[in-house]
Amino acid sequence: MNWRIDVAVQTPAHSALGDVLSYASAAPLAIGSLVRVPLGRREVLGVAWAVHPPESGATPSIALKPIAAVLDALPPLDDAWRDLVAFAARYYQRSLGEIALAALPPQLRELGTVQLARRLKRQTGPAQPPAGQPAAAPALSPEQAEALSRFDAETGPFLLFGSTGSGKTEVYLQAVAALLAREPAAQALVMVPEINLTPQLEARFKDRFGSAAVVSLHSGMTNPQRLASWLAAHGGAARIVLGTRMAVFASMPALKLIVVDEEHDPSYKQQEGARYSARDLAVWRGQREGAKVLLGSATPSLESWHQSRPAAGEDTGGRYLRLAMPSRIGAVALPAVRLVDMNLQPPRTVLSGALLDAIGQGIARGEQSMVFLNRRGYAPVLACGDCGWKSECPHCSAYRVFHKIDRTLRCHHCGFTERVPRACPACGNPDIAPVGRGTERLEEHLGELFASVKRPDGSAVRIARIDADSTRKQGALESQLAAVHAGEVEVLVGTQMIAKGHDFRRITLVAAVNPDGALFSSDFRAPERLFSLLMQSAGRAGRDAAYLSAQGATAEMWIQTHHPQHALFAALRRHDYPAFAERELEERAAAGMPPCAFQALLRADARTQEAAQAFLNAASEAAAALEGADRVTRYPAVPLAIQRVANVERAQMLVESGSRAALQRLLAGWQPLLHALRRQPEGKGVIRWLVDVDPHSI
Repeated sequence: MNWRIDVAVQTPAHSALGDVLSYASAAPLAIGSLVRVPLGRREVLGVAWAVHPPESGATPSIALKPIAAVLDALPPLDDAWRDLVAFAARYYQRSLGEIALAALPPQLRELGTVQLARRLKRQTGPAQPPAGQPAAAPALSPEQAEALSRFDAETGPFLLFGSTGSGKTEVYLQAVAALLAREPAAQALVMVPEINLTPQLEARFKDRFGSAAVVSLHSGMTNPQRLASWLAAHGGAARIVLGTRMAVFASMPALKLIVVDEEHDPSYKQQEGARYSARDLAVWRGQREGAKVLLGSATPSLESWHQSRPAAGEDTGGRYLRLAMPSRIGAVALPAVRLVDMNLQPPRTVLSGALLDAIGQGIARGEQSMVFLNRRGYAPVLACGDCGWKSECPHCSAYRVFHKIDRTLRCHHCGFTERVPRACPACGNPDIAPVGRGTERLEEHLGELFASVKRPDGSAVRIARIDADSTRKQGALESQLAAVHAGEVEVLVGTQMIAKGHDFRRITLVAAVNPDGALFSSDFRAPERLFSLLMQSAGRAGRDAAYLSAQGATAEMWIQTHHPQHALFAALRRHDYPAFAERELEERAAAGMPPCAFQALLRADARTQEAAQAFLNAASEAAAALEGADRVTRYPAVPLAIQRVANVERAQMLVESGSRAALQRLLAGWQPLLHALRRQPEGKGVIRWLVDVDPHSI
């Protein structure tokens, strides 16, 4: 008689295969064991999710395929990890196996029992206590000490609202140090929003705690590196795990502390596959596992700010405890914000005369400047002035971006790339020209403007660019950042990659060239993202009090705008995030938008726009019969802003409710109806559908 083992395998939610598949085993397995099982013609990795003993005398109604192998060299994934995966699958409307298997390192799916055993032998032995010396930590400011004192005394979750340069990272380091001093076997998870911020933070943690205690976990690592880090965390050898959003699913059996740095960052929301929010899952995981959770930001998300509001009148307040650190370390003043009214500049001005003069003065003093433009490439469009041809992508409803450095037209949505034509493809005009400006063109323009300017030592001015194009090669980002830190670069040009998290000590001036696009966006979150990005950018200037004093300089943030009277810029000039947040929350409450309401998107990808919208409209009609549907508003189906990508048409439908529970009930009841619709005429031509809960962009 065989035992029946329910196994979670990687199947997408829209496949209708169910959460688990059943297999036969001659012996019982520990729940949470990793197994290899047949699926179709393949053998895949799965997680044993439930174990059912043989029923005496019962004849099985269906012959189950046997489990191919058990990876018993690894300890099973524990109850807390499986609860996290189950909650994420349920809340974000995905299949169990899709979440579970995506959370495991890719190389683990390829290893057999013998290969895994061999790999584990190469892993380090028992966990060692951190090598760091807490006595070597710098003295805390009164605000840092107060924040840590409250963090130790209360349960949280906590929102550390600290100004840029206020020393939030030191609070994280000392919170981890205090935990490991109390509980040497405990583990801490420290999350950052983007890969490019990880090496800098990793260096600080390894300096403090020793290399053996710290591992990283992010998609920029090779598969063997990711597997080694995951095994170290799963086995308890790694005391501290640093990672991006995927690290929220790291198996850490002794987890006692979770830090989410720059918690406002949209990168914590996965935008492909299972669209989970790592920040929100971190809070849930902390509550489930009894681990303290510390969210940190100078510009918190409005959701976290709302959750950390103090009690007032009949309002009992939020679930988070707010810890404030408004002052910079060393009593350094925040940068003075200067607005340049571009309406008063000559037409087609890229950089105003006053800004160029300020950058030039900084170069003469040996200081560094940073120019921020959130658009990579040389120009967003290549166009013909005679016939109106533009460099549209043949596969997407978007333009291909002109990249001058390799003379290509590249679609940033589907990746389609072609050489720049010698003449207009439509009319043969050889005079086709770039329209608009990206970081590559801005770098070239600055090089021309400062070609005759010299550094204090008489050498030529060096201008560097950091964006997704310039950092594509392995190690490129690290070498470019090292050059900036070493003072070898006078002007740094880049996208949002340079705007957050970096601790540049010699930058005294930051400039935002063209930020106006987000002021009047149809996306209600756009002003919040813009304010955060500008305030974070400003925070890169004037971080070193001793350097500013020695230079006799002040830190400045320059913003070139056609709307200098906008309320967003007024709050930014005062560095007044609370005022901005209060105004935005009032507008959100009046409009019934998050965090005062809860949303989800149902999206369909199809061969035609008509098929995609027909599926969504049929789904809306089917949802009307569900219990509680009257508490959830379903809006009409519309195309996405970029409605065609890689020859696939995309449409979406917004659903919204004032009750999170009501929205979740409708989404759960909707799933079988959506699967049934896919098999009916309304589903013809639909390639895939997905549900995005708590979407970040609409």
